Amino acid sequence: MKFGPVALPEAAGAILAHSVKAGDRKLRKGITLTPDHVAQLRQAGLTEVTVARLEPGDCHEDEAATMLATALAPDPAQANLRVTEAFTGRVNLLADGPGVAVLDPEALQRFNRINPMITVATVPQFQQMGAGGMVATIKVISYAVPRSDVQTAMQQAQGAVRLVRPQYRTAGLVVTDIAGGPPNEKGIAAIRGRVEALGMELFDVQLVPHRMDALAAAVQALRGELVMILTGSATSDENDVAPASIRAAGGVVDRFGMPVDPGNLLFLGALKDRPVIGLPGCARSPALNGADWVLSRVACGIETTGADIAAMGVGGLLKEIPTRPQPRAAGGK
Repeated sequence: MKFGPVALPEAAGAILAHSVKAGDRKLRKGITLTPDHVAQLRQAGLTEVTVARLEPGDCHEDEAATMLATALAPDPAQANLRVTEAFTGRVNLLADGPGVAVLDPEALQRFNRINPMITVATVPQFQQMGAGGMVATIKVISYAVPRSDVQTAMQQAQGAVRLVRPQYRTAGLVVTDIAGGPPNEKGIAAIRGRVEALGMELFDVQLVPHRMDALAAAVQALRGELVMILTGSATSDENDVAPASIRAAGGVVDRFGMPVDPGNLLFLGALKDRPVIGLPGCARSPALNGADWVLSRVACGIETTGADIAAMGVGGLLKEIPTRPQPRAAGGK
């Protein structure tokens, strides 16, 4: 691509590199100059403009961005994505419903190393998305890039961006109650909001005393494809009331504790064929916490192991919440 100032008689057919005022009209950068544009610029007293002119083997920014988007999401419907029309070298990949972004980071890094003018930016891996949310944006920075670089980038990142939709439609919640414990209404509302943001229904809510026998019976009887437990007293050990109740009901606890703050006191398990999430007390607040990361993955059927939860520690220091009874700065757990 040739770039630089040219005399007006040579500007027709080139791409205007910088926006220019021509009388009462503004000619915006990126347009292909016509003879009429050149006449307007001449009447405005200009003798030259800065332009970009494609050379053999070049690919226009919009065509390049469209080609690159086609590679990143070859089948948008299958990837649960919507692809926008190219504009000024940009194409966006949007979520077509609630879900979790699943990326191929190594492929995307290879893509971004081909040519500095060829870029893709995405949300973080496993980011929860709402309908219409931008999962990725492809931007060709210059007005044109070598077609060979476009083709190489396409080969490096085939199908590297997708959205996984929730696999469950319903969830159930058991809340244990203790005398003098926190109020339940706001906590239930916050959890309902999380569930509904994933396109699911909070199908059943049970309030029971904070005892192992009552909780074990409740989780067995609870309706919903996914089981959540919110205890009136914080779970502080893998043999505490909530984890012990899952085992007593015939289930298993795979992981207690997570390196995300707030959210440390989460546990993850299963009861027969249903996943079980023991929610930390901070789930009573709508603010982001570790439970959001686990709930969204589990709801979307993404395998979430103890190793996965351990890896959440990098980036797991989340914003302090005002309702925290013992702020980190004061030495709280």
